[in-house]
Amino acid sequence: MENNINQKFPLQEKLDISSPEKFIKNTDHFNSLMMRYRCAIREIRTKLEVLNDEFSIKYNRNPISSIKSRIKTPLSIYNKLQRLGYDFTEQNIEEQLNDVAGIRVICSFIDDIYIMAKLLADQDDITVLRIKDYIQNPKNNGYRSYHMIVEIPVFFAEGKTPMRAEIQIRTIAMDFWASLEHQLRYKKDLGSNEQYKMISRELYDCACTITAVDKQMQNIKNLIEEYSELTPR
Repeated sequence: MENNINQKFPLQEKLDISSPEKFIKNTDHFNSLMMRYRCAIREIRTKLEVLNDEFSIKYNRNPISSIKSRIKTPLSIYNKLQRLGYDFTEQNIEEQLNDVAGIRVICSFIDDIYIMAKLLADQDDITVLRIKDYIQNPKNNGYRSYHMIVEIPVFFAEGKTPMRAEIQIRTIAMDFWASLEHQLRYKKDLGSNEQYKMISRELYDCACTITAVDKQMQNIKNLIEEYSELTPR
């Protein structure tokens, strides 16, 4: 079997997932592509972990609470391409989708989000393609997070390949709200339109409460740092 990890499946050949059997027969190149996305995640995770360790040495605390990652499932990739009006080909996956590889960085404080985003963007081999700041400009439902689309070179035996990934950076409270909102939002049988609106208002109110807590915790942290600077040692 040819082991060229950069070989692409024919652009005119669409992967058929109408049945599991047909899809399995066409997964060799798809799996190779997904492997490259997994490697991109490892590269970015390593950078984040190094930055977090360095920060802890300099400032005696870790700005990152945790790092999560995922690769979109084949069905999710297929459905998104269909919604965008594209065929399920390797070229369209690479060129039209930016979030096949996803990394979520959970920070302790709001300021840490922007610190980590800048430290990551300052890396020589990372190219920031797009930024969406849903903290300064929240979504209508109250969602808050900092999104970056980045491109990073991944080195393989055949040479380096630039790979895209989406990085979401948010606080623990923002992540808590987003996770529960996603679970509740996609529950079936939410009832009438009026009930749906009522649930949406409740979720929005929760988002506002969580935002207020985040800001208060940030203020407390700032006060502690100011007090520490003023206190003789």
